[in-house]
Amino acid sequence: MVSPVLSREEELYWLALKLVPGLGTRTSAKLLERFRTPQAVFRATRTELEGAGLSGAMAQSIASGCTFEDAAAQHEKMAAAGAVMVTFSDPSYPRLLREIFDPPTVLFARGRVELLGSLALGVVGTRRPTPYGLAVAERLSGDLAHAGLAIVSGMARGVDTAAHKGALAAGGDTIAVLGCGVDVVYPTENKKLAAEIADRGLILSEFPMGATAFPQNFPIRNRIISGLSVGVLVVEGAQYSGSAITAKLAMDQGREVFAVPGNITSKASWGPNLLIKQGARLVQDWNDVVTELPAEARRQLIEKGKRRLLEADRASDRPEQASLLSGAGPELGSAARRALEVLQVDAPIHLDDLLEKVEDTSASELIAALFELEMLGLIKQLPGKNFVKVW
Repeated sequence: MVSPVLSREEELYWLALKLVPGLGTRTSAKLLERFRTPQAVFRATRTELEGAGLSGAMAQSIASGCTFEDAAAQHEKMAAAGAVMVTFSDPSYPRLLREIFDPPTVLFARGRVELLGSLALGVVGTRRPTPYGLAVAERLSGDLAHAGLAIVSGMARGVDTAAHKGALAAGGDTIAVLGCGVDVVYPTENKKLAAEIADRGLILSEFPMGATAFPQNFPIRNRIISGLSVGVLVVEGAQYSGSAITAKLAMDQGREVFAVPGNITSKASWGPNLLIKQGARLVQDWNDVVTELPAEARRQLIEKGKRRLLEADRASDRPEQASLLSGAGPELGSAARRALEVLQVDAPIHLDDLLEKVEDTSASELIAALFELEMLGLIKQLPGKNFVKVW
């Protein structure tokens, strides 16, 4: 369905309603249900607004039209950032998000707005993941994106970043839901990632342009991550973490909850392990997610996934990589093969320890071998000269 193009005046009314101080999403929805349009809300008398359940101060604030100046400034910022607005009345507003308890009346978007109609899966986890958590988040997100799901996350440090990168590396779709304005990069080290998502995916927020990433914003944005998605996958997180909040929201919204099991001695595994005990679906590979999706979602993915997988498999070098991972690939030198046998996915090994474990290899030979393996995408270097095998 083609979305109706709002005039500048109509956009200003939506923005002005969004910016009324203290007006929450539920109250905004009730006003729109009663008056039908933002224009009608602002044209209503104070008495009519109070009759709709608003306090005298709130009714006066709306009747005075004091937020229109801020709305004009917001409109200029949107134009400067290349952002657009998707309102609750827009046919392109996500169907699943529309069904939650308190859907945003306005979404600010930068990038491929058509992804709002995608079949999506939320992937969340801790900001301080283990190497295992990073590897799992990136691999599963890539596989699920390759299967046709848009990966939704919050572009935070750690698991969120790995999820977005995994989806993009697989040539799939990804949506970043921010706890700040879509023109604000948070955390700042994700500036390059944000630019890539804006170009190839979608950056989304209900917070106005220029809004700062206050801590209280993140639980609010988490309901959008789960609300956009058919399910939420938790990779790592503490028992009382943001990812646990998102999982709880997903349950409340009737979404499927998935979790990756982890080491029982690691605090990062407490959240997902507890979710599994409470009935979340245990995930070992991407197929564990897909098989639990609603029948209609599976039908969509089967057709989309068949096309993409067949095309990708013809051109991919995955069989080649599989032989390399086994150490049998003729392309690798003996030092590289021995190093690959020693390295692990879930435990980083320091360069000095590798020198001790990889026998009959000098420091220069080992460094050259590690560089070769990294270029082939078989290992990854972590800060402090630590190395892990790519899963």
